[in-house]
Amino acid sequence: MSVLITVVESMLNAQTESERSVAEHRVIETLTFSNFQEIVSMLNNFLDENLLILPPWTRNLSYRLACFLAPNDSEIRRIAAADLLVVGPDWDDEAGRLFKEAEEIEAKAQ
Repeated sequence: MSVLITVVESMLNAQTESERSVAEHRVIETLTFSNFQEIVSMLNNFLDENLLILPPWTRNLSYRLACFLAPNDSEIRRIAAADLLVVGPDWDDEAGRLFKEAEEIEAKAQ
């Protein structure tokens, strides 16, 4: 099991506000230095189980970093955009931008 998955599990299982705060900081630190595959693996691990198990900030940051780490990956942009649509209308413009970027990446590849 990856370190990222382990620290996210710790965050989700935190019992007190203090434990949760420490765990959230650990997630941010670990996520910051994770590679693309580790991030996608963590997202798949948790989101395959329950779409809303991860807090929106965790999903948003994870997808944002994954997009930066794989600038030519149209699939991750489409997945990230679809995830933003789940969060609510506040993120619809950003989701639209990601869908457009995915189309542009695919058009350049042809």
